[in-house]
Amino acid sequence: MTGISRRTLLQAASGGAALNVTRSYAQTKETLTFAAALFAEAGRGDKTRAWIDKFNRSQDRYAIEPVAISFSKLADTVFTQMGGGGGPDLIRFDQTDFFAAVPANRLFPVDDLLDLSKYKFQAADKFVKVDGKRIGIAFETANYAMLYNPELLKGGMPPKNFEEFVAAAKEATGRGKFGYAYRATMPERAGFWFDLSNYVYGFGGQWGGGGEPTLNSPEVVEAITQYKRVYDLGVVPKGADAATYRRMFWEGKIAMNVDNGGVGGIFSAQAPDFKFSAAPSPFPNKAQGITLTMLAFNANSKKKAAAAAFIEWMLQPEPQAELQLLLGASNVATQIPRAEEELKKYPWVTAFDANTPNGQPFLVRSLESKTLDFQQVVCENVLRCLIGGETPKQVMADAQAQALSRILRR
Repeated sequence: MTGISRRTLLQAASGGAALNVTRSYAQTKETLTFAAALFAEAGRGDKTRAWIDKFNRSQDRYAIEPVAISFSKLADTVFTQMGGGGGPDLIRFDQTDFFAAVPANRLFPVDDLLDLSKYKFQAADKFVKVDGKRIGIAFETANYAMLYNPELLKGGMPPKNFEEFVAAAKEATGRGKFGYAYRATMPERAGFWFDLSNYVYGFGGQWGGGGEPTLNSPEVVEAITQYKRVYDLGVVPKGADAATYRRMFWEGKIAMNVDNGGVGGIFSAQAPDFKFSAAPSPFPNKAQGITLTMLAFNANSKKKAAAAAFIEWMLQPEPQAELQLLLGASNVATQIPRAEEELKKYPWVTAFDANTPNGQPFLVRSLESKTLDFQQVVCENVLRCLIGGETPKQVMADAQAQALSRILRR
């Protein structure tokens, strides 16, 4: 990796003592608060604090103060503060909360802070642009691909298309083992939506476009038909939540699972001796979902020069490489090659990186801020199809009508 030493990368990944911003910074530097659920995570949180402290020590004008807020509380906490004219200067939002903040004019365009034309951004950069303005920076992008257990597949090879996938799933099922796993219950609604979306994108569909829902388009109906086909085959552990079937996977009881690269990291941590691999998802279309988090600047903040300094530092090759290494099997904002040490330890990560150009956020295109409402309507109706026996065409027609009346008030 050009210009980045092996020692530097290993230090970034080592998770050595995390250094908090000290009172001395506050006394001598202009301090920006940076709120993120990431800082509350075990392991990655401490590593990210140590990464930020490198910025704090890199100059004598500004300091970043990490603010840890749990994922479940971050949006409510930050939106309440911002509504009162305050809030943290920088916020790491997930994709749903980011698009809720945009129409409320809570965020200041990053393009207006500094010139970003010199950076070569990843494909996900297009999703942080609204009306021609880059509202945030794609801080972390987790791609999706198919994880598989070679021991449970014929010849140890993954399927190359959907029909081969169906046949492989059937063949691998039996004697306490399952060919595939996904979510299909309301308690796992968010994950249910992710898994449905991967089928929809994989069969060439979208949930919306041009300000209109497209829940009953031929592509979406075909995707739900195939999702139901897999469900009806008996090749999935029905009712199992993600925590359960992921554990079953590393225990050698699941042959295939379409999931994000972070799950591969979980397998490696929980069962270091378990041999698994990854391949492109078996759908006809290469498009698959991404879980995207954005770094955004609070429109209430007056510390524009300090925010610009941090963002400019963050986007340099060395900090980007260090961040990518500590985040795991995710992409960062710019196009940075992975460290040789990481590729040697986690060779499966290349299958996830290969899908970077094809990633689609789990959002309703052109109606992003209403995604959670669509999620509820879609999942309710798909369950009628899975459990009640109604046809995919009928339930998606009903979902379309409900989206128009309940969500868009038409």
